[in-house]
Amino acid sequence: MGSDTTMRKVMVVVDPSREAAGALQYALSHVVTEKDELILVHVETQNSWKNTFSFSFLRRTGILIPAVNNNNNNSSLNNSNQSSSGGEGMVEGEVDFLEAMRQLCEAARPRLKVTVERLQMGAKDKASVILFKSTAMSVDHLIIGQKKSLSSVLLGNTKYKKPGGLGPKSMDTAEYLIEYSKCNCVAVQKKGQTGGYLLNTKTQKNFWLLA
Repeated sequence: MGSDTTMRKVMVVVDPSREAAGALQYALSHVVTEKDELILVHVETQNSWKNTFSFSFLRRTGILIPAVNNNNNNSSLNNSNQSSSGGEGMVEGEVDFLEAMRQLCEAARPRLKVTVERLQMGAKDKASVILFKSTAMSVDHLIIGQKKSLSSVLLGNTKYKKPGGLGPKSMDTAEYLIEYSKCNCVAVQKKGQTGGYLLNTKTQKNFWLLA
């Protein structure tokens, strides 16, 4: 990162998904430094997944999960719910996934400033809410997990309206943010536990980065 001492704002779009976990792992290992601020942003909708998830889910993504010290009535996770198969420092049970991700980041980077933003989608679409928030917070880097599967190709992408109310354009949330974000936006696809990352930006397509 050179000798630049300027604090950057790095926003990662998170939810209880494998893609979001991969994007967070990429941010922690390849983007943020201890000088930066890491912002975990989640867009809540009526059809959102519940805000709890199993630690065994994150373990399957290949991310090392330290024991979480959750003060919101989940303190028992550190003693009674430790996994017998996950190894030392691994825990099972359900906790608020944003709190778990925040504590994961703090455990991995103790000196890193980590904040959480919960956004309501309301009448807007998810991509527009994220785009507005990242612009309002003057974010330097926006990172989002991207899922490319046969079903998504066959079913097609969401039709998002272009900024300014122009006609709709078929693209997924990550593609929309890459196209219209004022900051550097990276869409991340993690390939297995040790397979590296496939990255897409406005200027680079399908760039392969080793883990």
